[in-house]
Amino acid sequence: MDTFKAHLNKFITVTDEEYVSIFSFCREIEVKKKQSLMLQGEICRSMFFVSAGCLRKFFVNEKGTEQTTEFAIENWWITDTFAYERQTQSDFCIQAVERSAVLVIDLQQQELLLQKHPIMERYFRMIYQRAYAASERRIRYLYEMSREELYVHFSTLYPWFIQRIPQYLIASFLNLTPEYLSEIRAKLRS
Repeated sequence: MDTFKAHLNKFITVTDEEYVSIFSFCREIEVKKKQSLMLQGEICRSMFFVSAGCLRKFFVNEKGTEQTTEFAIENWWITDTFAYERQTQSDFCIQAVERSAVLVIDLQQQELLLQKHPIMERYFRMIYQRAYAASERRIRYLYEMSREELYVHFSTLYPWFIQRIPQYLIASFLNLTPEYLSEIRAKLRS
């Protein structure tokens, strides 16, 4: 609970009383490593805030390979935004990379939250702006950088991911095979 309050206070100011009310619109869950929170084809009903742990969003491509598109660690939100906003079937799965503590809010509860606490509109706007900006940068990097440059950039920008997330998932996120990522890492070490 305190993790979420500290995160909110980076963007908006809420009293203890307001926070208790805001928090009441969410529910807390514990998820085990590799546990799914949402499967491809399910209606996307929820957004997930990571209090502790790590989640990933992925889809299964036409070859049957999992393609990771996003990670969420502490203080990050994750969902299939398109499907969540429209309450439609998701093209993605969301799964725990490690044991995680997660806050869950569904669209109906979020709408009630926004009505009761209009300051949360500002909070979510700022969160969405940051997420959108990160997506824009990632797309540009995918176009501009070689696979090796992409890995170096990623590992420099997010060194904690390299230590925390299995190499095959990092490879999936960077659109590499695990074998090619191993070659890149070996080349960089020498």
